[in-house]
Amino acid sequence: MDASNSNPHTSFLNQSQPHSSITSGGNNFTAVPIHIVTQQSQLPVEFLKPSPENQLVIGLDCEGVDLSRYGTLCIMQLAFSDAIYIVDAIEGGAAVMEACKPALESNYVTKALYFQFGIKLNNVMDTQVAYSIIEEQEGQIKRVEDDYMSFVAVLADPRYCGVSYHEKEQVRDLLRQDPSFWIRRPLSEIMIKSATDDVKFLLSIYQKMVHKLSNQSLSRVFVRGALYCRCFCLADTNAEWPPLSLIPGAEQIPEREILSILNIPSHKMGPVIGKKGSFIRFVRQSSKAKIFAEGTAKKVFIIGRPEEVRRAKALIQGKILEV
Repeated sequence: MDASNSNPHTSFLNQSQPHSSITSGGNNFTAVPIHIVTQQSQLPVEFLKPSPENQLVIGLDCEGVDLSRYGTLCIMQLAFSDAIYIVDAIEGGAAVMEACKPALESNYVTKALYFQFGIKLNNVMDTQVAYSIIEEQEGQIKRVEDDYMSFVAVLADPRYCGVSYHEKEQVRDLLRQDPSFWIRRPLSEIMIKSATDDVKFLLSIYQKMVHKLSNQSLSRVFVRGALYCRCFCLADTNAEWPPLSLIPGAEQIPEREILSILNIPSHKMGPVIGKKGSFIRFVRQSSKAKIFAEGTAKKVFIIGRPEEVRRAKALIQGKILEV
């Protein structure tokens, strides 16, 4: 895959060699170039201009400070089968992110993740969501209260990669010491390695997960991923989004998940969250819904089957009346 212009900031990562601290349990990965992107011309044309004739699957991750609808996005990693692009949102600014917007919002580009800049991230397969739904599908666990499974744990699972990611803890230590770690420029070697390591296995994981998921489960993954994006991508929670797209077999799902957003009075947000998140945990456990409290926006996002959402809303609204 060729970018429009050659990139002067290019290095190569042989994914089977100890360039980073990820060690493999037998997976074979070929050398791929790593491009540092600060302008549109350094990205592949087929990514910049998505089309039904040339559909793509890419790995996607982001790094930043307090990443959420209100945090600071610093870099975005794009993993293709033959190259990794590290889009520098600090150096490239809004212009390079705006150039990425059509692909990130396109139905023709499937994003295996894991936004900001006014981008309605679309057609997302969240590997954490997929992991938990596969566990449910295979009878390993019952429906869980949240989808969190650390990326390190997914990598270590022999069904998907079977690799150890020792360097991740080192980066976490650096982030604890310096919360502005990802803002620092120029990008250091450890920043580039860490960013690359976070996406280089995503396409392989995606293929293995898709193979395991039934049509119904795969549709659940994409629907839940789309609902998560509605929670976290835009500051305007009333923004219009494209309709949820379904894959064949989705019509057989008896209760598709929905999203409900509750506005919480400022002075009642604390009790709704509870001491160290105790009340939100109680609502998750009682309703089986996915609950996300956003203190800055004074909102609570609820994702689940209709009955789960109704139960969670009733509990939260009862707490609001109580305090």
